[in-house]
Amino acid sequence: MTMTVLLILHGLAGVALLGAVTHQSVGLFRRHRATVDSFTERYRAVQPRGFSTTIVVLVLVSIALGAIIYPTYRVDVRIPFEEMSLGWAIGLFEMKEHAGGIALGLLPLYAVLWRGEFTDTHRLDRTVVTLILALIVWWDFIVGHVLNNIRGFG
Repeated sequence: MTMTVLLILHGLAGVALLGAVTHQSVGLFRRHRATVDSFTERYRAVQPRGFSTTIVVLVLVSIALGAIIYPTYRVDVRIPFEEMSLGWAIGLFEMKEHAGGIALGLLPLYAVLWRGEFTDTHRLDRTVVTLILALIVWWDFIVGHVLNNIRGFG
């Protein structure tokens, strides 16, 4: 029961992170227009800098929750995957782990690039790091849900 609750919280943190990093990424490519007349323009019209602290916190929460439920995955999910000859699913999870490690390693750089003194400089660096982080978040989210759909806890 506890692991199921933690898995749900991990998923909710992932959804919040996915929304925040996607919104920030789209905001990086906004056009500077005086009027905002459509949903997509309003979606892009956000100030991307306002998402950075939330994204850092959500990445840390998501990784921490994932680390807590990891031993249960190793015993209750990975072993049955091996017994079902689902090596591709195990491989996807291993790639998910590595991508999460890369995201954790990028997080300090991401946080520094979104600080106020870098507003006018390092735009390309900030954009690239943010898009890499967004790609990792999307990858990990999709892989996590695919694997949970194959065999969740419980």
